Amino acid sequence: MAMKNLVWLLAFAPLLLAGNNPATVTDEDVEKFAAWARNRNPSELTGAVSEQKLRANVEKLVSFGTRHTLSSPTDPERGIGAALRWTEEEFERYANACGGCLEIVTPSDTVTGRRVPNPTTVTNVFAIQRGTTDPNRVVIISGHIDSRVTDVMDFTSDAPGANDDGSGTAAVIEAARVLSALKFPATIVYAVLSGEEQGLLGGKIMADYAKEQGWQVMANLNNDIIGNSCGSDGKCDAAHVRVFSEGPRWQGRDDLAAAQRSQGGENDSPSRNLSRRIDTLADDLSLGLDVRQIWRNDRFGRGGDHTEMLNAGYPAVRFSVAVEDYDHQHQDLRVENGVEYGDTIDEMDFSYLAKVTKLNVAALAALARAPMPPEPIVEGAVSTDTTIKWRGVGAADYIVRWRPTDSANWQESVRVPGGTLGHILKGIRVDDWVFGVSAVSAKGYESPVASAVPGGAFEPYVAPAPAQ
Repeated sequence: MAMKNLVWLLAFAPLLLAGNNPATVTDEDVEKFAAWARNRNPSELTGAVSEQKLRANVEKLVSFGTRHTLSSPTDPERGIGAALRWTEEEFERYANACGGCLEIVTPSDTVTGRRVPNPTTVTNVFAIQRGTTDPNRVVIISGHIDSRVTDVMDFTSDAPGANDDGSGTAAVIEAARVLSALKFPATIVYAVLSGEEQGLLGGKIMADYAKEQGWQVMANLNNDIIGNSCGSDGKCDAAHVRVFSEGPRWQGRDDLAAAQRSQGGENDSPSRNLSRRIDTLADDLSLGLDVRQIWRNDRFGRGGDHTEMLNAGYPAVRFSVAVEDYDHQHQDLRVENGVEYGDTIDEMDFSYLAKVTKLNVAALAALARAPMPPEPIVEGAVSTDTTIKWRGVGAADYIVRWRPTDSANWQESVRVPGGTLGHILKGIRVDDWVFGVSAVSAKGYESPVASAVPGGAFEPYVAPAPAQ
């Protein structure tokens, strides 16, 4: 059997039938497994995620000493340059294993700013898995590779960055390992970002690259600090992951404000509906991990790379642990009053990291197989009925959903066939409800809901040009 097939097969060893010996597997076995894997549902795909591989990835990232954005770009063993080269090599290994299904690109920009006093090249590493039928529709998983200590400008001290954000970077690389052997209608981008600690620089480079490529971004799943289950106060929670999402759409907010004041939309941005979709998916997976939707863009007074995607008009959410350990992030390595500080690997929970990674893998697979959400509008002022209309997206079916205006999640629904681009809800008064529509593929994969409110559609919002 060809070496690339053996590597590919080993990547999926947890999913094989008990008793198979990979060393004796034939090409026919590989083809049978590929046929089986191609149409698996998200819960079955998660079984390929390896806790051991995640640990090995974080150990390797920590071994670079520091990954500070301003550290050496050329040292072969220490610093951001060595870490980025290793990441690129990992992606290339998976690309070889899947017969070249991943295109490796390294978007970069030369940056100067408050936390970058001298012109510095900031580089991301992307592995792009092109979609088979809808390659311009894109879902992105991201994590930042750079690390820091207490002084954000200290680029010489050891900064292990195990959890922040070795955990997120490891999840991105593991997702590429697991999913690259399969084919999806949409494109999946595995994005490792630099410069987050110096001002979300890699996130801005990613957003700019998406616009330059003309990508129709359906979702950015940003993973930042996803590898611990106990906080600095001793509180532990391995059963939940927080998913942060913005409420009113940020980009173009001034132009949307008047319409939102009249029609609502404070709780219905594309990112908020993406969060709802991930929550529902987690409930279906039985991973022992529930989503706690946090309804703000990020942690109080803090930020992550997904914010730059939101600024560009793309749906984006942040995954983060249920309880943060503040003694082991953004800290110099030291012991004070018997307390150990520093972002070290011994403070991580790799079983928890594996569960969060599995949820990401399932979400990527489900979204990359689902249609783009439609763009609905709602009518029904001074009427006892409500009419929902939407632009078709080639779906097999659509699901019209609605909920009371003070409810968190969708409560009512009706399914309509794909050739139908509208539906009348008899006896439902438009004033008292929020409405939305999702699209369903022929194989049952459902998109996030697009809300029928200003700013609720998934197309990147572009503010009107100034009047001439």
